[in-house]
Amino acid sequence: MLIQTTFRAALLGMVLALPTAAFAQQGAAPAQQQGLTPNADWHRTVDDALGKPGAEQPGGVWRVALPRTDLKVTVDGLQIRPGFALGSWLAFQQHGQELTVMGDLVLLEAEVAPVMRRLAEGGLEVTALHNHLLRAQPATMYLHVGGHGEAAKLGAALRLALRETATPLQGAAGAAGEQGVEGVDTAAFARALGREGRAAGGVYGVTVPRAEPVKDAGMEVPPAMGSATAINLQAAGNGKGAITGDFVLTAAEVVPVQRALVEHGIEVTAIHSHMLNDEPRILFMHFWGVDDPEKLGRGLRAAIERTNSAHAAR
Repeated sequence: MLIQTTFRAALLGMVLALPTAAFAQQGAAPAQQQGLTPNADWHRTVDDALGKPGAEQPGGVWRVALPRTDLKVTVDGLQIRPGFALGSWLAFQQHGQELTVMGDLVLLEAEVAPVMRRLAEGGLEVTALHNHLLRAQPATMYLHVGGHGEAAKLGAALRLALRETATPLQGAAGAAGEQGVEGVDTAAFARALGREGRAAGGVYGVTVPRAEPVKDAGMEVPPAMGSATAINLQAAGNGKGAITGDFVLTAAEVVPVQRALVEHGIEVTAIHSHMLNDEPRILFMHFWGVDDPEKLGRGLRAAIERTNSAHAAR
């Protein structure tokens, strides 16, 4: 009898305890919705997992640059600088207790299958695979990755994938080299383009955000996560410049921008998607050109004017 009474009391205590646990879980939900996380120092966690330091970007984005300084790639005999068209990157943003990651990995053809397999094992998505350049020696492919999860797990899964390549994972965040761009008139290029950029590693880069927000799966994608048009310029010899990059376009803008580029002697090298659940639907147009920098700037400006891009800062 004493045993039955003791058992009933214990069972009653367990039943009474259940609402308390349920209320505790319900009470935790608002904290998650406010974006609180047990890992407040997630930037360091990401850096430690990847073995490469990142940098804070507008929109709460932590971006890790992974230039393929190990590769020697040429296009039409011109050696491509890592920051010009060989810049792998990963961008992280916090959403509640999870991080969202988007990125673009520069791969040799033989690296594609092993990297894709590692990403799948780590629960990450491959959202696009395509070329950016034509006539590149050796040929390079560009694999877009996306995912959600805890900082350490995301970082570890991405590092395992990167180990299937020769991507340098130690040292500074960006490519080493001169801060200016010798041998090409970047000032003339910027004036013709109507946009100012910045120089690093022998490359002059210009970012052109869109005027409207871009979303993926309902979440806004800041420019630092790949929703802005990117334009890169490097010296090509004899005062000429080489340009590459990609335009971020709605479907209605694809043909007008394509025609503007072609009319100005700029080659369109690829048209494709990067995201799967984007709103509005976004397409990316890659380009290539070698010419006088002022002429290149005018051609790119004509293309930008056919897009819903944000106005240049004054």
